[in-house]
Amino acid sequence: MAKNLHHHHQHQSKNNSCTKFVVILSSACLLGLACIANLLWASSFSFSSAYLSIASNWVPQKPRIFVVPNAEEEPNIVAGKIGDGIEKRKKERVSERFLSATFADLPAPDLPWEQMPSAPVPRLDGSAIQIKNLFYVLSGYGTLDYVHSHVDVFNFTDNTWSGRFDTPKDMANSHLGVASDGRYIYVVSGQYGPQCRSPTARTFVLDTVTRKWRGLPPLSAPRYAPATQLWRGRLHVMGGSKENRHTPGLEHWSIAVKDGKALEKEWRTEIPIPRGGPHRACVVANDRLFVIGGQEGDFMAKPGSPIFKCSRRHEVVYGDVYMLDAEMKKWEVLPPLPKPNSHIECAWVIVNNSIIITGGTTEKHPVTKRMILVGEVFQFHLDSLTWSVIGKLPFRVKTTLAGFWDGYLYFTSGQRDRGPDNPQPRKVIAEMWRTKLNL
Repeated sequence: MAKNLHHHHQHQSKNNSCTKFVVILSSACLLGLACIANLLWASSFSFSSAYLSIASNWVPQKPRIFVVPNAEEEPNIVAGKIGDGIEKRKKERVSERFLSATFADLPAPDLPWEQMPSAPVPRLDGSAIQIKNLFYVLSGYGTLDYVHSHVDVFNFTDNTWSGRFDTPKDMANSHLGVASDGRYIYVVSGQYGPQCRSPTARTFVLDTVTRKWRGLPPLSAPRYAPATQLWRGRLHVMGGSKENRHTPGLEHWSIAVKDGKALEKEWRTEIPIPRGGPHRACVVANDRLFVIGGQEGDFMAKPGSPIFKCSRRHEVVYGDVYMLDAEMKKWEVLPPLPKPNSHIECAWVIVNNSIIITGGTTEKHPVTKRMILVGEVFQFHLDSLTWSVIGKLPFRVKTTLAGFWDGYLYFTSGQRDRGPDNPQPRKVIAEMWRTKLNL
């Protein structure tokens, strides 16, 4: 019995020793693993810190993306299906990366803008011609349901709106083609009436000295917002939108004019413009004809609407620039605008051998499909045929009417944005602003 007890005691001692050894060994392993983990963690932290430090040099300070839900993903509120709708929304909202609303803005210096006396009425899609110190502002929408049928005159010498007179009753009210020889203002085609009504081919000329109007031979076909300019004794009209307001026109016509009179009975067909569409700047400088920016497509009248209610259609805004050669035989493709730009037909002036363009509209937001207004001032250098961005407007705005006097760049009218963080169009304005240009 004693022998068995002794043997049992020895066996128990051996088991205790084994247990202690296992515990010690396990502790040692755990300690070793902890040290290794700590070392790896420290290395990882060091690497992550270094990576973040490097990455911070590559990521913009203000990232131009953010996560938002799709506005159409609302829960189904039909009885018994609320849960299904919420579940569907959760699944469809997973990490959608959208461009910010202001992604199209370009870096540009601030300009010292000064607000001047506002125009007598707000205008959208109006037109303007500057003759010396007088700025003639024609027609345009007041609202979609109301259009103007008069001319307001601004005097740059004393910065006052100093006159108003009517346009002919059968002259277009918006989307005009306009040009001037320094006394006579030629008005070609355009939209007659509010909303998205039909265009007219009628053409008129204003004698700014007598303020009398007379008719000219109608354009070969009606056009909305055609590119229009006087060059070498001929009134050139090209592009624009066709009668349905959406199809781009490529046709190019001209007619000889002098002292406000047509020297020919019909318009002559010229070389078509390479790309059609409305809302482009058309400029003659250094005896060359330039056509800048524009778009293909526009709003159309809703089918069957008795008031020709405007209905949204697909549009493509572009920054193409073309120059017609001296023989009027071919178009030369020049460097495009810094970004696609439209609604700039009267938003330009010529200053120090360069073309200055203010505001406009650019491509729609690729996700929301909303119109985006332009808030930059562009300069096209006629010597080098290159572009630069020279400043910011006080806000984004389209269909501005621009003038230049005594070193100041002026603009008035148009449709401005919804605020600094929202480039969508909102209010039609009458405001006038100016800034001193140092080019």
